[in-house]
Amino acid sequence: MNKKTVKDIDLQGKRVLMRVDFNVPMDKGVVTDDKRIRAALPTIQYVLEQGASLIVMSHLGRPKGVGFEAEFSLKSASDVLAKLLNKPVKIASDCIGTEVESLSKNLKSGEVLMLENVRFHKEEEKNDPEFAKKLAALGEIYVNDAFGSAHRAHASTEGVAKYLPAISGFLMQQELEYLSKATMNPERPYVAILGGAKISDKIAVIENLLTKCDTLIIGGGMANTFLAAKGFNMAESLVEQTAIDTAKKIIANSGSKLLLPVDGVVGLKADPQAQPKIFDANKVPSGGSMMDIGPRSIESFSNVLKNAKLVVWNGPMGVFEDPRYSEGTFAIAKLLATCGATTVIGGGDSASAVKKAGVAKQMSHVSTGGGASLEFLEGKILPGVAALMDK
Repeated sequence: MNKKTVKDIDLQGKRVLMRVDFNVPMDKGVVTDDKRIRAALPTIQYVLEQGASLIVMSHLGRPKGVGFEAEFSLKSASDVLAKLLNKPVKIASDCIGTEVESLSKNLKSGEVLMLENVRFHKEEEKNDPEFAKKLAALGEIYVNDAFGSAHRAHASTEGVAKYLPAISGFLMQQELEYLSKATMNPERPYVAILGGAKISDKIAVIENLLTKCDTLIIGGGMANTFLAAKGFNMAESLVEQTAIDTAKKIIANSGSKLLLPVDGVVGLKADPQAQPKIFDANKVPSGGSMMDIGPRSIESFSNVLKNAKLVVWNGPMGVFEDPRYSEGTFAIAKLLATCGATTVIGGGDSASAVKKAGVAKQMSHVSTGGGASLEFLEGKILPGVAALMDK
């Protein structure tokens, strides 16, 4: 994925229109986690240091697309950005229109303008060419640093690139570099770990990973469906009945690559307060629900992981938000922190798990885009990436 970056183009005196992912968690109009804003800082600071003026655009939440809605305003994100940059950030009242055009054209070198939520217009998600053209009119160069939205062909992620020279920011570049390691000429042994609740969300990922990796470890709720496909009675465990046939086919076609749990931490569905107990995977008792991988599974997975050169992890091993069922997920996180392999953590729950385990900084790369990283691992072309200029 060799795309041109901000370093491959002269930015001096230019108006740079930059798509970021400031879709941050909010509570009563206040940003509660600024991780995504901080992630965009290296590119923002570089653009400003090169003597450009900067127009920043993003979406936030799921507004109706019929105009301004206060709860989805980017005002507080612009305040956080101003504080992090230690300089004023102007906020526009919209993302298109004569007032916004005037604000952007009058920006001086080193100044920053934040556009209002692009999803206040329904044309954004429809990738409407006229809307994309109006956004493009605000800048002279387009930079996409929003990997988390790169799997969407929207006006601000893909449409704009048809009207301006389109290049990647540093965050986008880093995501592509690490995720490409998992899809093109991976280091071996290459171990992929998939968790989470459902197989149906990840069939394409499973099939694609099995063609690339040496071992595919399955944990979380989706492991229950594979174990049920092997004929085990999973009692009250979360099993995706409609995916059992798919799981049987995957098992049949995977050779010796698929590694499933051999035991689990089992809670009683009827008595959620009861202390969980450990059972073999083929001996889940009546009324029991498998909620995490057990100690023998941790050992079996660890034996494979400690020799790996590359590990890609997407999805927890159990219901790790509950301390009684967090041991499996945290054990894997801690092992990855010390195993010496290149470790690529998919977004969402896995990112949250390595953070909670206190080992996020020891990972080679923690992705900022859950859906985008999954689609990349499926082998899909991401429209927001395809739209950028090749080197």
